[in-house]
Amino acid sequence: MNKFAILCVAGTFAFAQPPEIPPPVTELPPVLKNYQPVTPERLSNPESGNWLMIRRTYDGWGYSPLDQITPDNVSGLKLAWTFSTGETRVHEAPPIVNNGVLFVSTPNNQVIAIDAKSGNLLWRYRRPRPQGASVPHDTSRGVALYRDKVLYAAGEAVLVALDAKTGREVWTATVADNKSGYYISLAPLVAGGKVMVGASGGEFGIRGFVAAFDPDNGKELWRTYTIPAPGEPGSETWPKGDQWKTGGGSVWVTGNYDPDTNIAYWGVGNGGPWMGDKRPGDNLYVASTLALDAATGQIKGYFQYNPNESWDWDEVSPPILVDFQRNGRTMKGLIDVARDGYMWFLERMNGGKIHFIEGKPYVKQNVFLRLDPETGRPEIDPAHKPGTGKRAEFCPSLHGGKNWPPIAFSPKTRMIYVPANENLCAASKGAEEVTYTPGRNYTGTVRDDSEPSFSVLPGADHVGEVQAWNVDTGQRVWTHTYAKSPNWGGMLATGGGLVFSGGTSDRQFHAFDASTGKLLWEFPTSSGILAPPTTFTIDGKQYIAVLSGWGGDSRGMQANLNRVYPGEFPEVPEGGAVWVFALP
Repeated sequence: MNKFAILCVAGTFAFAQPPEIPPPVTELPPVLKNYQPVTPERLSNPESGNWLMIRRTYDGWGYSPLDQITPDNVSGLKLAWTFSTGETRVHEAPPIVNNGVLFVSTPNNQVIAIDAKSGNLLWRYRRPRPQGASVPHDTSRGVALYRDKVLYAAGEAVLVALDAKTGREVWTATVADNKSGYYISLAPLVAGGKVMVGASGGEFGIRGFVAAFDPDNGKELWRTYTIPAPGEPGSETWPKGDQWKTGGGSVWVTGNYDPDTNIAYWGVGNGGPWMGDKRPGDNLYVASTLALDAATGQIKGYFQYNPNESWDWDEVSPPILVDFQRNGRTMKGLIDVARDGYMWFLERMNGGKIHFIEGKPYVKQNVFLRLDPETGRPEIDPAHKPGTGKRAEFCPSLHGGKNWPPIAFSPKTRMIYVPANENLCAASKGAEEVTYTPGRNYTGTVRDDSEPSFSVLPGADHVGEVQAWNVDTGQRVWTHTYAKSPNWGGMLATGGGLVFSGGTSDRQFHAFDASTGKLLWEFPTSSGILAPPTTFTIDGKQYIAVLSGWGGDSRGMQANLNRVYPGEFPEVPEGGAVWVFALP
């Protein structure tokens, strides 16, 4: 294969049989030859023209100060280029950009480097999946950049370091035993000189964890389990035998990080089995945020949203780090818009402790009767809590008021922007006995197709929403509704006063006025968009980038909606593609 075919394939075309490992490159194009290493200093203070990590900054804001594209000119936004990934299924990775090189990851263990200005292919990496590997949620939520490496977590729970200029493997490290039910869907977090990842698989009775590795060689440096062993803090919340060994606690989404304290904040998923009466106790640290010392992995603090979690409201998203005002005082804040339908305002305390400030529903919620004003612990309505042999209806549905797609925060408007789903409820048939077998389903849920398990509230005129809340007042400012679509779109806020997101089954990419919520621009892509958008500059020109590709849980919700309202929610084609836009 000649050099042109390897390095300069246009984005609108694709290899028929791309190589699984990039072939030797005899001469690098200028954009790779001049690749700038990503240092710790650049990660802590990224240039406005680059997007070096999945939310751009460690605080998780999903905000860029770039301001060339504004409410006054966004209507003129045009497609600059598009690039097909060659993969179907759900695409959830934000485009990462470093000085003109754009990186995306896709399902089926693929990482692609693209010239961000032209859309031309630079290199493509594929990792063959071992025979018999199990990756139930075959997606990737992005890559991390560090020095001259691209760090990627393969679905079968293997951490991979690639040479950023060539795409060739530098080292690999096995994170967990895939045959026992562990797999990975998140992007690595590079912080405090380490590479951190977490593992999924709570539906198989794994014991969740976050682990840190040496970025130079892949050596494991520490591992912290999300389910404590006997004698460890929190172990008293697992009083029944050896249940802690199969207690779940998946880590689905990359954590956020505070460089000043060297503490990383990670979200933890549901327990195993799913129904709480099968595992008595509060079950720390299921459905929690964990504050981990990045140097040692020590748990410095936590906040549990749903003790004895029983609704599949696993709190996978990490809170964003944003200081907010309450009662005339500035608080070092954490804000989490949770699957349980509540918005949680928390405070980062000295030493890593997490203090409850306020919690309020942002969608209809009928499970929490009240929150303890001091601790935030919810009082549960037992009529809406499922259990063994006990059917219960609850709102929001098991998809949550918001699922994994991240919120964004604008320091200019002081608002967070939320991709919400309103008016959805579910009915759980309850639990049945289940025996743990490594690598086998361990949810213990009862399937009964004779009764509906998913519903829309009577009289509802929409499902999907984009909500804007002022973080200092704790009040909603505006809401945009989607009458015939859910919303699965990760959010981007910009210094130009705009909010971008996809998320809808009409395949549109949207731009809103960040202050008023007015819809200013739309563009139809080839599939639906779950991935968070990003923005960057090349030669002084601002671009907006997003990865399109519907599937996974969004397709599951779509199927549920079509059962309730046959034919009213359009089918969404699959197929991944990068879409990049700019003003003429």
